[in-house]
Amino acid sequence: MKIAAFNVQRLGWKKVNKKDVREIIIKIMSQYSVVLLLEVTDMTGGDAMELLLQHLNDHGDNRSNPYDMLCSERLGPKGRQEKFVYFYRKDKVEIIKSYQYRGNAVLTRKPFAVLLKCPNTVVQNLVLIPVHTKPSDAEAELNALHEVVKDVRERWQNDNIMILGDFNADGKSLSKKKKDALLISLAPYHWLIVDDVDTTTSSITQNTYDRIVVYGERMLKAIVPDSAIAYNFKKELNLTQEKTKTVSDHKPVETDLIGGMREVKREVKPEVELVERMGKLEVKPEVKPEVKLVERMGKLEVKRMVQLMSQLMVMPEVEPEQEVELVELELEC
Repeated sequence: MKIAAFNVQRLGWKKVNKKDVREIIIKIMSQYSVVLLLEVTDMTGGDAMELLLQHLNDHGDNRSNPYDMLCSERLGPKGRQEKFVYFYRKDKVEIIKSYQYRGNAVLTRKPFAVLLKCPNTVVQNLVLIPVHTKPSDAEAELNALHEVVKDVRERWQNDNIMILGDFNADGKSLSKKKKDALLISLAPYHWLIVDDVDTTTSSITQNTYDRIVVYGERMLKAIVPDSAIAYNFKKELNLTQEKTKTVSDHKPVETDLIGGMREVKREVKPEVELVERMGKLEVKPEVKPEVKLVERMGKLEVKRMVQLMSQLMVMPEVEPEQEVELVELELEC
């Protein structure tokens, strides 16, 4: 199950109503089971996002596999208010709970966390915590995320946590030394988007502003290896640099969750054959070469054969013609 965060750069009514730009955004969004949009500056009361959802569900296979949407309130200082908006496929994901964090004043846009039910993955339930820091306060805001994680863990009793979005965690906003000293850079946190990944669409500079961070070893093991990347939509959709800039100055960052047990290939030891019947795992007993049991034989037949073999093993030596007679008598019983 693919999850992504995408800073769409001042996404509002004007951008949604530009058909050519909207179609590119929809092509990008349609790759994911869950996609978090950042820097949504929609001031229409939600109409722009409703229109985007309508067009998204009219696109290709989305008609038979539609999305739903959940928006946060407008967050941040006046003049720079934005929403966090989740789009998710209804047949893959259900939003069980949502929570607008109200603590730590240092956070410019306080996270709007969601608890997802995702039964087709190994984690089953997953918490997403969105991030869009103010560049000049990136270090303080990222450190404050540790408090958000603690609060969410206590509230929902769930350690399957993913933090994702625009961290501004590079360049002038945050040096590598400061990044490595962050509370969320220490155990048990794991950064999936590493420092050499360019998450911008600029043809001049390269920076790793956007990130995905998971909490704990269990979450790390739930991620498909090497699936955390920045999606280069300019290259993949064959766009010009000019057209790319009309969409965003950021690339989406994405990762993939490992599927549920039925989708995971199990290691089978040679001496034990695993047979899946009726949705349950059964262990087929090892059959010794010298005593091969045929499945179609009833329980009484097997028991009788074992008794006969036991009698033959303890019988005294006899002449050949007597042996034949004895065997025949036994078989007639």
